[in-house]
Parts: sequence; C-alpha cells; structure tokens
Amino acid sequence: MKLQPDRLEGVNVISRHDAGRVWVNAVEWRSSVLVPWRGDALPWPAARLADLTAAHFEQLLALQPELVIFGSGAKLRFVSPALQRALIERRIGVETMDTAAACRTYNVLASEGRTVAAALLVEPAD
Repeated sequence: MKLQPDRLEGVNVISRHDAGRVWVNAVEWRSSVLVPWRGDALPWPAARLADLTAAHFEQLLALQPELVIFGSGAKLRFVSPALQRALIERRIGVETMDTAAACRTYNVLASEGRTVAAALLVEPAD
C-alpha cells in the first residue's frame, strides 16, 4: 500500500523531456532552465556547455538549495570545478549527469522533500 502522494503540493516536477525540450509542471522550455524544488522555474542563459561561466552557477545561490543536479545536455560532460566554486565554497553539493538522468534524479529528490535545484542545459538542435 502506497502511503505518500505522487506529487508534493507546491513542489516543481519535470514532467517530460526530449531532445531540445524540457517540461516543468507541464510548461515547455526550449532553452536551458533552472528548476528549484519550489517557486518558479527560471531561464538559464546558456545555450551550450562552452557558454557556461561561474556567473551561471552563482545564479543558483539565490535558490538556496542543499544540492544542485547539473544536466549537461545529451551526453555526460563535466565543467571545470572553478565554474562551480561559489556552490562548493558554500558546501552545496553538485552532481553532474546528462540532462535526461538529471530530470529523473531531480524528480526523485524533490518528491522526497529535499531542497534540490536542477540546472538543465537544453542545447539547440543543430
């Protein structure tokens, strides 16, 4: 018998993803997006991995997560730890995975009531 709800009230859910798109609470995003466990999803102005700077990761500080799930696009790719320095210095965990895995992992953690944020790189189709 299942005793917990499928979705916690007020918690963001990544409802779908495919190449070049992510749906947060059934709203389609065709560009990179920050998804906090609560509150509005936010545009993340980086079209490609090479566009990322330390300032992109500093945007996450305002969300005050305990953990950030970074979705690196269609493939697992890592960014320099220097780009994530602001998060690391504040002892905010950062896990990197491809965007599809990041969406699934975010949903599990958010459904457990964790203060998690997903930073999802949604790259344009070439």
